[in-house]
Amino acid sequence: MTTQTSDAILDRMMALHPKIIDLTLDRVWRLLEALDNPQDKLPPVIHIAGTNGKGSTQAMIRAGLEGAELSAHAYTSPHLARFHERIRLAGELISEPDLTAVLDECYAANGGENITYFEITTCAALLAFARAKADYTLLEVGLGGRLDATNVIEKPAVTVITPISIDHEQFLGNTLAKIAAEKAGIIKRGVPCIVGPQPDEAMEVIEQTAARLGAPLIAYGQHWHVTEENGRLIYQDETGLRDLPLPNLLGAHQIQNAGAALAVLRHLNLGDAAYEVAMSKAEWPARMQRLKTGPLVQAAGQAELWLDGGHNAAAGIALAEVLSNLPKRPTHMICGMLNTKDVTGYLAPLAKQAQSLTAVSIPGEAATLSADETAAAAAKVDLPASTANSVTEALDTIVAKDPRARILICGSLYLAGNILRENG
Repeated sequence: MTTQTSDAILDRMMALHPKIIDLTLDRVWRLLEALDNPQDKLPPVIHIAGTNGKGSTQAMIRAGLEGAELSAHAYTSPHLARFHERIRLAGELISEPDLTAVLDECYAANGGENITYFEITTCAALLAFARAKADYTLLEVGLGGRLDATNVIEKPAVTVITPISIDHEQFLGNTLAKIAAEKAGIIKRGVPCIVGPQPDEAMEVIEQTAARLGAPLIAYGQHWHVTEENGRLIYQDETGLRDLPLPNLLGAHQIQNAGAALAVLRHLNLGDAAYEVAMSKAEWPARMQRLKTGPLVQAAGQAELWLDGGHNAAAGIALAEVLSNLPKRPTHMICGMLNTKDVTGYLAPLAKQAQSLTAVSIPGEAATLSADETAAAAAKVDLPASTANSVTEALDTIVAKDPRARILICGSLYLAGNILRENG
């Protein structure tokens, strides 16, 4: 085993391709072949695509599996504070020695050929999963589905498509139908597909793809229903009704994500303990997460400090709904976004819930919007805006003016990762 750290190998992997994103599976298939095809040696796979809610849905499925005393490998992206978050082996974050070993092996097997960072690290995850025991493997798509590096499983146990909306148009297309076609690329012949709530345009494409492949659909509104009633989650399908706790993850949109997770667990016939734990124990950082300890919380004093990594128009709507249902308190946003996102679409629904926005640039991100550009976008939707050189500076300014404020740091998972690292 090399004495290098995983960070050193990851840095070298960044230089293997001139583009961060270059959608094709050719390079992945080549490397997997060199690694003796670990994708064919995994525990049963649950493959999850969609625009919004993939990570939250995966977290609830994993909690449910663990509630049934089963173990699961899990792959997700991007990471927030450390790369290790992307790879869980039987429920535990991959260790530094194990990560270093599989990264080094993949780098050597690749032989210096062109391959993107996401592709080679996905191969490393599959290699790690193939060598560790678990009952299931949870794979979250990175981007799209059809040409995503995770889409190499010939026959998963089940596929899942969470709500689809407009995002990543430069890679997936500029209509819901085009984006849905990419997401539906994970559907496999004869494999059941759980489908969350979808716009009609997207659902039509999913239904056509499933029909062509003979894949049974288990779709929201047709085969399963989920609602909130009197502070409880009510889930119903053809086998009956379940009265469960509300999800541990905040927001009305998490009700729908919970429904998709429950549909998976019900399809696997895992029982009531799995359903209860899926709702009550799932955790997913930077999804309307209340920060309760750390130096930033200390600096906030009596102010509430929240963190959210949503970054598209649908996420803005969901976040605004969460804020509207919290106890009334002056809300001030600290926001940093990437220049690939629909900033105005994200901020428009939030303008009605916040008193101000302080814009920051995301440290270390070449694709960050400048603070001035984010502030200008906020002004366009009538959200009073200013700029700061850092989140700490913004926090100090807000607290000085409004010591009991609710402060929401938001706009990007990359900003959220910086905050989690800074806050320790």
